[in-house]
Amino acid sequence: MVEQKHKGQPSSRSSVAALEQPSIETLKASLRGELLQPDDEGYDAARKVYNGMIDRHPRLIVRCAGVADVITAVKYAREHHLVTAVRGGGHSVVGFAVCDDGVVIDLSLMKGLWIDLSSHTIRVEAGLTWGEVNRDLQLFGLGATGGYISSTGVPGLTLGGGFGWLVRKHGLACDNLLSVNVVTADGQFLKASSAENPDLFWGLRGGSGNFGIATSFEFRVFPVGMALSGLLLYPIDQAKEILQFYRDFISTAPEELTTGVAFLTAPPFPFLAQQVHGKPIFAIFAVYAGDLQTGEQVLRPLRNFGQPMADLIQPMPYSAVQVMADDLFPRGALNYWKSNFLTGLDDAAIDTIREYISRVPSPLTVVIIDHYGNGAVQRVGEREMAFPHRTGDFNIVITSQWTDPADTEKNIRWTRELWEAIQPFSAHAAYVNYIGDEGEDLVKKAYGSNYESLAELKKKYDPTNFFRLNQNIKPTR
Repeated sequence: MVEQKHKGQPSSRSSVAALEQPSIETLKASLRGELLQPDDEGYDAARKVYNGMIDRHPRLIVRCAGVADVITAVKYAREHHLVTAVRGGGHSVVGFAVCDDGVVIDLSLMKGLWIDLSSHTIRVEAGLTWGEVNRDLQLFGLGATGGYISSTGVPGLTLGGGFGWLVRKHGLACDNLLSVNVVTADGQFLKASSAENPDLFWGLRGGSGNFGIATSFEFRVFPVGMALSGLLLYPIDQAKEILQFYRDFISTAPEELTTGVAFLTAPPFPFLAQQVHGKPIFAIFAVYAGDLQTGEQVLRPLRNFGQPMADLIQPMPYSAVQVMADDLFPRGALNYWKSNFLTGLDDAAIDTIREYISRVPSPLTVVIIDHYGNGAVQRVGEREMAFPHRTGDFNIVITSQWTDPADTEKNIRWTRELWEAIQPFSAHAAYVNYIGDEGEDLVKKAYGSNYESLAELKKKYDPTNFFRLNQNIKPTR
């Protein structure tokens, strides 16, 4: 994903050139939120997203204060034929949250959160991040399925599926979605649920941002409170032995335990020997969301096997679990990712990743293997909602990160080479939230067996493909 114009999407330069200041002033006066133009204070900060490789310059940024602003912005963009990006948390690695020349509909000011303690449900506005949601829920001993990084926005993660720290016990974020309020491409405001507009509700649970702008979400949440969580860190030369044991261990682990593996370069942690700093290591991360004493018993065999350099597993509030991986993913670093589901945690795959991480060009890069099998994800049918990938156990994501633009080519090359090397272990399916701007074939793999149904739904709700800055589903003709 070298920074580029989105393929197959028309430029809005002619329309932008034709925009007259009186029409812009009329738009500004109709908003409760803010309208930013390139010369305005705050414009540069508002156009920045998580991935520092993205450097785009929209003509207008509408910072919405509520649903009315979203509707107004959609109608204005349609009237003036502007390419339109929608920003929630701005975490998309491909930078879909911002565009050149057109309009960004920015939801990040919409921070409302309503908690219903009697029903264990919440209503969340689209500007919230998962860290913000779970920080508030912690006060009541509750937790939402969320994501792995606290700064990830609620909309993008949920609409694409939503892996997180509770995935084996409670499933994906979209599995726990009860309703969504949506502004459609023609400016209508709809509620989507199992009872209202159920076809749209089906598509929103895994169909990404293709069908409208989700302005708020209703979720189930769960008693969590404290969780037994943290990392086990090991030298890279122990990877095969430890991960063989880990593979057997997780095959019978209870659903309360969500785990994964990360290959990385050792940061200068004070609890690691100085000679380890800057060397390749690997980590097993674990979150046990259940009775803490039971969790200690469940995790004991894993913690006692081998000789970890550090055992950082301890009881912590679930809101702390939500932020525990944040330091591995600094905002503003240059990012290039590749990802797919795996057929299993094969010994040869472990050897391949270990070999590549030993010559990784950037110490910020992390290769992650998520385990989501034998749990709640598999209790949902492939056709019950748009997210189709229900039968596997593992997903890999190569999160290459660096800071010097001069290092871009070698980091992208390394990522692609590792990607090619692990293809023999690939399930030839992808998680839509982790992929870049890699073409229609991979998009179809991300939506899997539901792609054709999603294309029909796109035709109904967005026949002109107004919402196309996403992992795009083209409407059927």
